[in-house]
Amino acid sequence: MNRYINLYTEANPNPNSMKFVANVMLAEDSITHDFPTLESAENSPLAQELFTLPYVQRVFVMNNFVTITKPEQYEWHDIISQLKQQIKQYLEEDKPVFKTNLSNSLIPHADEPEIDRKIKQILDEYVRPAVETDGGFIGFHSFEENTGIVKVLLQGSCSGCPSSTITLKMGIENLLKRMVPEVQTVIAEGV
Repeated sequence: MNRYINLYTEANPNPNSMKFVANVMLAEDSITHDFPTLESAENSPLAQELFTLPYVQRVFVMNNFVTITKPEQYEWHDIISQLKQQIKQYLEEDKPVFKTNLSNSLIPHADEPEIDRKIKQILDEYVRPAVETDGGFIGFHSFEENTGIVKVLLQGSCSGCPSSTITLKMGIENLLKRMVPEVQTVIAEGV
């Protein structure tokens, strides 16, 4: 017997990404899984299946949602129904989202510098909830003490989003500079 899956979509600031939200958890709470290519999705049968569609360029899975990024030449109104149906059917058949647990835990290390913990706490408390609402993720990458540069990872709908640079500079950078005086600038890694 198949399980019942309720799936709805949410647009976000990236016109080439769409968030597909399910009524079940797909990944461990706050653990992100970003698949920019078919090759990177070897541990996710769901992502691999989605990559068989010509209009799937990137797959991001977190909590109870999947964010799909499409190439610009496709219009959402032409492909959204098929994507929604494919994800819904996959989940209703109770197929595995992942082959094995892919934990990339954000638990701080005992030897982690205090400033790194402070920056992570600010990102977790003030930035991440809003970014997740839009189907994306922002994670701390590193802080260079000698230059004051904070590097962050942008995933999901944030990756390649036209407004992510403005959000990064006007929002996140201003917030971090105000709350952590050692921060001089914020840049995105691996976008």
